Amino acid sequence: MTQPDPRTDAPDRTPDRRAMPGAYPGAGSGDVGVPDPLVGRRARRGATLGSRVPPAQRPPVPATAAWRDGDDPGRRQFADLGPLKLESGGRLPTVRLAYETWGELDEDGSNAVLVLHALTGDSHVTGDAGPGHPTPGWWQSMVGPGAPIDTDRWFVVAPNALGGCQGSTGPASTAPDGRPWGGRFPLLTVRDQVAAEVRLADLLGIDSWALVIGASMGGHRVLEWAATAPDRVDAIAAIATCAQTSGDQIAGFHTQLAAIQADPRYRDGDYYDAPDGEGPHVGLGLARQIAHQTYRSSVELDTRFGRIPQGAEDPLEGGRFAVQSYLDHHGDKLARRFDANSYVTLTRTMITHDLGRDRGGVEAALGQVTARALVIAVDSDRLFTPAQSERVAAAIPGAGPVRYVHSDYGHDGFLIEEDQVGRHVADFLREGVRTR
Repeated sequence: MTQPDPRTDAPDRTPDRRAMPGAYPGAGSGDVGVPDPLVGRRARRGATLGSRVPPAQRPPVPATAAWRDGDDPGRRQFADLGPLKLESGGRLPTVRLAYETWGELDEDGSNAVLVLHALTGDSHVTGDAGPGHPTPGWWQSMVGPGAPIDTDRWFVVAPNALGGCQGSTGPASTAPDGRPWGGRFPLLTVRDQVAAEVRLADLLGIDSWALVIGASMGGHRVLEWAATAPDRVDAIAAIATCAQTSGDQIAGFHTQLAAIQADPRYRDGDYYDAPDGEGPHVGLGLARQIAHQTYRSSVELDTRFGRIPQGAEDPLEGGRFAVQSYLDHHGDKLARRFDANSYVTLTRTMITHDLGRDRGGVEAALGQVTARALVIAVDSDRLFTPAQSERVAAAIPGAGPVRYVHSDYGHDGFLIEEDQVGRHVADFLREGVRTR
């Protein structure tokens, strides 16, 4: 749930190919991991998989890694969209979306593409790390000059989702009383997020998207766009996603939320004044570890790590196996770049995701989609399963057969197997995204 650190999201990010202390780099619906073909060879030679960095040598984890007013905006632009009535009956008195753009919008507005990120992703789809963006874009291989989504042809817009923590209105934003929303932030749904994105399109003067594309949680919004505003979407690409979360998925998301909320430093979401090292990073890191097991396949974890000890640690003396170090690393990594309340808020949008709610059921809702549709599944995905993608493709009139990404990397294959995903998207665009 891959977008962006993708994923990442994102987490879940575009490849940070430097080895990280204490474990191999990896992914997680937003964090793009780089497979290490030497793992097996090193293991056979008896080499270690890294060394544990003592906690005392690491800087303390900030209470939140949310982007806050006064921080460097980097490439972000901001759209103030006014108040928003929410599906749950609540209301946000003001809504702002942070977004980034690439390319030029044609005079007739016919070349606009909307890219939607996964759980821990953000608006920084492509581009270098720099001020305001501590990591490179999370989908560099997909968006840019000469890429499958060629910014020499397409005008690409990527918002940070409503409820996120990278510039859009979310729990870390300031409430009307002058304090951060924190745990008081209202319940959001995917429909609320798309309602805000529709207003963004209005503000940008985009009457219709040539393509709306996203994966994982971003794919939820892709499908919701096609159902909410069918006259404004010419084509969609829904990748490694579903139209309705299952009981199994809800259970997994619930345990992640429980991990955060059980951290005594979470303080019911009121932790923004905590000093570094005193925020809910333990709970957030544990939530990420739970999630990360669904982002990767059992084949990949067994093949890559097996039962190899971590460095000089001895599991029989309380030390870790390498796979434990790997999960520890990803928990720590996310806690240093994300916000616990946003994780809770966005995870709840996935728990409540149901395209068929008040639309006569999932098949009825999908049957009303008028956009051409590309549906991509990762064959080893154990988060959003191939069967769920097959259900989507079977019910959308304008969808062809599911296109498969063949990978041992599980859900994060949508980020790691960039050549396969890029080929499917490029072929779909060549087949004829309608322009007006």
